[in-house]
Amino acid sequence: MARQLNMDTELQNFWKEEYLREKTLRCEWLRKYGTLVKAKQKAKAAALLPLKLPMLRPKAPLSPTPVPKAAPAKAPRPVPQAPSYSEMYPVPPATRALLYEGISHDFQGRYQYLNTRKLDMPERRYLFPITTSFTYGWQLGPPVKQELVSCKMCRIESFFRKNGAFALLDPRDLAF
Repeated sequence: MARQLNMDTELQNFWKEEYLREKTLRCEWLRKYGTLVKAKQKAKAAALLPLKLPMLRPKAPLSPTPVPKAAPAKAPRPVPQAPSYSEMYPVPPATRALLYEGISHDFQGRYQYLNTRKLDMPERRYLFPITTSFTYGWQLGPPVKQELVSCKMCRIESFFRKNGAFALLDPRDLAF
């Protein structure tokens, strides 16, 4: 039994355009953020490589060395931390401290931490937009409060278009 395809020329052209649009969108994202992603991948790969330590030479016989009595004691060096490569900025210490205060059942701890992180703008949390849906809120800025208009005619004038349905629109508002 043969499979029926409900595909005409119009539908074929639609899918062709949809495929090309998605392809150009992916290429644009790659052009914009590809270098950051590749740098992050290289850093992760370098971190996963085994650390090759230098060979130790056999110890020479120890000779007593004179120790100066007035030498100041050196403070031990802090152990360097391995850099963490992530697509997110590090969490501020004050926000991280919220994790350890209380429990989520009392609206503290993880609950309060996540709500505090949610209030940060995406560009303060992430280095670059991870998905295409991030671009809607990326660099949007703080919300602007508008005063409520009490006049009915003012609301009608500001709600409806003044130039009719086919007025010139902003090209960013149109779907292609």
